Amino acid sequence: MCPMSTATFDTLEATRRLRDAGFDEKQAETAVRVIADAQERLVTREHFDAKLESMELRLTLKIGALVAAVGGIIVAVLRFPH
Repeated sequence: MCPMSTATFDTLEATRRLRDAGFDEKQAETAVRVIADAQERLVTREHFDAKLESMELRLTLKIGALVAAVGGIIVAVLRFPH
């Protein structure tokens, strides 16, 4: 499985920009904390693609097993009719 990488977020720069835009220190720090916390739950495109590929492979294997089982049932029914 692909390790999850993290996009960088410069909290100091973001806080400075918010203060420059008129936020007081507490407002700027709180806003930046909220953004940083939300960012922790995001995934990169690479992580998403790797997970999707893994799920596709598992689904393909399960469909293959299901087709084989149905084929086996059809062969059994044709060989041993009631």
